[in-house]
Amino acid sequence: MNGTTTPLLAGTGLRKTYGATPALVDATICVRAGEVLAVMGPSGSGKSTLLHCLAGIVAPDAGRIVYDGRELTAMSDRERSALRRREFGFVFQFGQLVPELTCLENVALPLRLDGLKRREAERRAAGWLDRLEVADVADKRPGEVSGGQGQRVAVARALVHQPRVVFADEPTGALDSLNGERVMRLLTRATREAGAAVVLVTHETRVAAYSDREIVVRDGTSHDAELVA
Repeated sequence: MNGTTTPLLAGTGLRKTYGATPALVDATICVRAGEVLAVMGPSGSGKSTLLHCLAGIVAPDAGRIVYDGRELTAMSDRERSALRRREFGFVFQFGQLVPELTCLENVALPLRLDGLKRREAERRAAGWLDRLEVADVADKRPGEVSGGQGQRVAVARALVHQPRVVFADEPTGALDSLNGERVMRLLTRATREAGAAVVLVTHETRVAAYSDREIVVRDGTSHDAELVA
């Protein structure tokens, strides 16, 4: 990254401790608009804590996070919640779909929470299910579909409101290699077509291979050489 380019999302000097256990010691990271960034490291290294801080889910004890010129660490809980609802998307290891809702209703949920009428929300949701190659499970509930199908539904839900950043925390960790490859292929294709950035947490090199760039977290520390001061 050259000195004239400002990251879409950047964290510097991030520290986070749970009790007596340090999760982040001195983490630095930047994310360009539209790039897929893999955050790698062994289990317990602080990868997920770093993602949660960047997404405004967890407040760091120290450090600074700036998203699109706005300081995330200075926002109120309500402002961070609105940001997550409107500009961020999330894909977790186990999907975390709402079991009582159909797959179509799950994908439409972010739009409904933001006030969109049901018919339009479900129309957009159906389009994303089709793009993620799971249109045939629209009327099924999460417990009635395979793990790979459920994870693609979760990707559709993460993208339906056209976020600028998608946070994917071990998105293939609960899948076999074949379904994992399919999820990654569709996730990266869809986000690149939509122009969204992806922060991809993984410890698997085959998953990180789908990224444009990698950084490594070790013992709560990461140093991103491409961060613009």
